Amino acid sequence: MVKMEFIKEEIEDMSDPEPSRIKHEDTEKRTDTEVKDEIDDMSDPEPSRIKHEDTEEQTDWIEVKQQRLMNEVEEECCKIKTSRKKAKQLHTCTQCGKNFRQKRYFKRHMRIHTGEKPYTCPQCGKSFTAAASLSYPLLIHSGEKPFSCDQCGIKLYPSLDLKKHKKVQSDGKPFLCSYCGKSFSKLDSYKKHQKRHNGVKDHVCCECGKSFTTANELNRHQRIHTGERPYKCSYCEKSFIQSGSLKSHERVHTGEMLYHCTQCGKSFKHLSCLKNHLQVHSGEKPFSCDQCGKRFTSLYYLKKHLIVHSGEKPHVCSYCGKSFLMQHNLKQHQKTHNDVRDHVCCECGKSFSRADNLKQHQRIHTGEKPYKCSYCDKSFSLSGNLKAHERVHAGEKPYRCTRCGKSFSQSSNLMTHIKKHCSVSE
Repeated sequence: MVKMEFIKEEIEDMSDPEPSRIKHEDTEKRTDTEVKDEIDDMSDPEPSRIKHEDTEEQTDWIEVKQQRLMNEVEEECCKIKTSRKKAKQLHTCTQCGKNFRQKRYFKRHMRIHTGEKPYTCPQCGKSFTAAASLSYPLLIHSGEKPFSCDQCGIKLYPSLDLKKHKKVQSDGKPFLCSYCGKSFSKLDSYKKHQKRHNGVKDHVCCECGKSFTTANELNRHQRIHTGERPYKCSYCEKSFIQSGSLKSHERVHTGEMLYHCTQCGKSFKHLSCLKNHLQVHSGEKPFSCDQCGKRFTSLYYLKKHLIVHSGEKPHVCSYCGKSFLMQHNLKQHQKTHNDVRDHVCCECGKSFSRADNLKQHQRIHTGEKPYKCSYCDKSFSLSGNLKAHERVHAGEKPYRCTRCGKSFSQSSNLMTHIKKHCSVSE
């Protein structure tokens, strides 16, 4: 439309030219008719050209309008997204200021501050803040292990244990300790290990002030103050503070021997027992008594030996008054008073109050004689019998009669000899 107006103005200007300009430009005389014809030609442009220019103008205007509309839509979408994001973060914890997009996550988080544990295990009574956490102990109680290793076939639970196991299988331990050379498959395990070398103990018990390297160690320690024993034996009524102690205890009932000596084939229920046994083969006894010089394979046996020098027997039986060096010896003794025989032979049904007595008895069925004489080819099922036999070879006679001074290699022979003195005196 603007172009049309411009053309009209141009035509009007040309239809009334200045006389001086016409006279200057056209020296030849033109008739009125010729000028009129020329003006008519200029005042009547081609209709198709005008129409085409008008269409282009409309197209440009539509494109501008569409672009403006698209920009407005994009702005509106951004506003909606921003409002939605703000709406999702409406759940804010008043205790720590943490934000949550969903209300259920917010509620679960609040239980950390309130201490609420609505999900309780029906078997052990342990409670949890989330329903998902309850599934773990339920599977442990059922004994089900749904995740199996495709390399060795071992079954594990949870899936995290399977992942750890596979890393061990593949020997993927990229994190190496610069202090001792031990390697780890996970970075957090490596960092916890480094704390031990650096002496970092940043987890402190609020009851007694004792400090620990990891949070798990602190949690286990706190059960001493609370009296909590969440791990219950499925064979007897005993319960334990640590899951490892429960597993170790249940092997007494099952007779399972997980740890095997590669040198002699002997099997053990506990890893510590295997380590002590390996020192028998190596002959290594790194722990020595400062009073008598006797050497031991472990610190545990040295501490046990030192009580002998002190003469202290702090653990007294409430039934007969007999005292013992170690608490576990007292417990074993009290079973004789209560007639508790919880270790049963699966071959003949005979029961025993102690696990080592059962083990010794089972050698009758198996014919096993692990204790071999270093002087001859004889072997024995009991270590005590081996010691008594080797005294014959060595000529050692530690059992002496106080009446006549005669000595014997075995205590049973001394007792028989004393009875003869008694019969003579009578």
